[in-house]
Amino acid sequence: MGELIGYARVSTIDQDPALQVDALERAGCSRIWVEQASGKLASRPKLAEALAALRAGDTLTVWKLDRLGRSLADLVATVAAIEEAGAGLRSLTDQIDTATAAGRMVFGVFASLAEFESDLIRERTMAGLAAARARGRKGGRPVAMTPERIRLAAQLLADGASVAQCARTLGVSRASVYRHVDAANTIGLDKHQTEGNR
Repeated sequence: MGELIGYARVSTIDQDPALQVDALERAGCSRIWVEQASGKLASRPKLAEALAALRAGDTLTVWKLDRLGRSLADLVATVAAIEEAGAGLRSLTDQIDTATAAGRMVFGVFASLAEFESDLIRERTMAGLAAARARGRKGGRPVAMTPERIRLAAQLLADGASVAQCARTLGVSRASVYRHVDAANTIGLDKHQTEGNR
C-alpha cells in the first residue's frame, strides 16, 4: 500500500486553505503541499514538489479536480505525469479515484475531450487563416520595411546618416535597415557599416 500525498491550492493569499487541508487530513494524507497561486499561472512549484515526491503505489489526493489543473488539457497532462510515476489520483469531492476501473474510465473520457478541444482550436485557427488569405491578408507580423521606408532609408544613408540613426528614425532595427536596403540594391552600405554604433 502506497502513501497518500495531499495537494491543496488557493488562488490568493486572502483565501484560507484550511477546508481543503482538513479534508485531506481526514482522508489519511501523510504529507500535504499547499499552494497559494492562481490556477492561470503555469508555474506551481508546490504541485511540482508533490509530483516529484510520488513513488509507485502512491496516490496524489486533492479536494477537487479544479485545484489540480488550469484547463482540461492541463489536467490530463498532470494525470499523465502521475501515471508515469506509477501513482494514482484521487479527488475527494468529485469521488474520482484512478485506482478504480471507473476512475480510469473517467480520465480516458477526459483525455479524449482534451484532444477534441485541441483539434477544434486548430481547425478554427486554420479556418481563420484561410478566410484572411481569401480577403488578401496574410498571417504573421506586419512588414516593418515597406517599399516607401526602404527608399527613405536609402535616402537617409545617402545623405550621410549612420545606419543606427536611420534605424532610430524609422523605428526598426539596424539589421532591418541593412537587410532591406542592401536587398533592394538601392545603395551600398559598406561605407556605413563602421558607423552602425554611432
